[in-house]
Amino acid sequence: MAGGSITADMKQKIGFMMDVLTTRISRFAESFPHDDLDEPLINAATQRLIDTLACALGARSCEPARIALSLSEGAVPDRWRGRVISFSQRTTAESAAFVNSVMSRYLDYNDTGPGSHPSDCIGGLIAIAEAVEADGKRLLAATIIAYEIIFRLAFGTKFRQKGWDQGFGTAVGTAAAAGHLLGLPQGRIAHAVAIAAVANVPLRASRAGQLSYWKAAATPFAVKNGIVAALLAAEGMTGPEQPFEGRFGLWEQITGPFQIEPFTTEGGNSMFQKWSRLKYWPVEYNAQIGVWAAREIRAKLPLEQIASITIDTYHQAWHEIASEPAKWNPQTRETADHSLPYIFARTLVDGAITVNSFDEAAYLDASLRPLMAKITVRADEKMSTQFPASVPIRVEAVVKSGEHITVELTNPKGHDENPMDNADIDDKFRSLCEPVLGRQRVTEALNAWWNIGSSKTLTPALDLLIPVK
Repeated sequence: MAGGSITADMKQKIGFMMDVLTTRISRFAESFPHDDLDEPLINAATQRLIDTLACALGARSCEPARIALSLSEGAVPDRWRGRVISFSQRTTAESAAFVNSVMSRYLDYNDTGPGSHPSDCIGGLIAIAEAVEADGKRLLAATIIAYEIIFRLAFGTKFRQKGWDQGFGTAVGTAAAAGHLLGLPQGRIAHAVAIAAVANVPLRASRAGQLSYWKAAATPFAVKNGIVAALLAAEGMTGPEQPFEGRFGLWEQITGPFQIEPFTTEGGNSMFQKWSRLKYWPVEYNAQIGVWAAREIRAKLPLEQIASITIDTYHQAWHEIASEPAKWNPQTRETADHSLPYIFARTLVDGAITVNSFDEAAYLDASLRPLMAKITVRADEKMSTQFPASVPIRVEAVVKSGEHITVELTNPKGHDENPMDNADIDDKFRSLCEPVLGRQRVTEALNAWWNIGSSKTLTPALDLLIPVK
């Protein structure tokens, strides 16, 4: 296995013989060169930080965040005080990690990748970054570390295809990245990885049928657990020595043996920029291309002339957002932003999708149901082979006169081949944060966060995210 040789020195650093995959992950996290990031990498990581913070502030008053915050109040430890994004109080690191990640996840507006929403980890890393006196560059490095691990585990485990949820990779990536942020040696990071791996194998029932608040809390729960694993390892807690490859480990119980791509420190290619895809619209990623297609159909014919619409897409899009009856009659916000028929019809009517498209009055709008009933969604075999490298869609609208209008698109804005630029990130941050912070404070916050890579302390930039009373 590339990069998989375990030397005597590695064994000594870890303390006892961890399995190969645990050792490789911990070695990567410990040795990642946080002081030697090039400008394109710094900019890409900074984009993800700012994008995630925008999503968090946009959802700071949502009900799942209120619930999480209510459980964190009053718990201020002597060490590892956690920073809650956009609030002045501190709490435990793990509680802050949970609240932060719930906020950034709730709108389903944060970035995505194969089998994951990698930026879910950022709320956990921010929670403890200030407490360990990390500078901006180390926070950026920890973010990249988590993403690289999460993506490799998504491709290796194929958890989504097996019907398991994404929290496994999220927890392991968070634990390893937090270990780097804490400055732990490889042996301690290995134990954090092992603890996170054996304790976080979540069910994908969280994302089936009518979706609940837990959709926004499932991966934040894994982030919280990843932070706990790292802090326990820092205090001396040891983890199982064979969490992946040993008896009753992941390979034996669920996945079978698999390999992961070599890490960058092993001579491999970075997955961070290629597979981390930002969202232009506040909907589930597979529906991003659907919004663009609906806008084109809307521009080509009057709404009242539509007789039927057939959407051909790849299997994962069909399975995730169009295969269940609940997706044709969403009764919760969480279901609506995972409903391709609703998102497509709402775009046809309104011309765009905004956060307000998922207000209760909007997704329960009875007048939209007849239009949704005209929509058929099919999984196309050829398109399915193109995903995830490409994100295609084909829409055929039949006009009442009998005319057929077809729209074919590939790769929505935010895809690595159609990227969002810094101006797009600014616009997104302003739209979500100005109602919370005001225009002037948003300008100051953006300036601070675009320069976070050269910041020696995170406190001033984090303080700028707190509304002025």
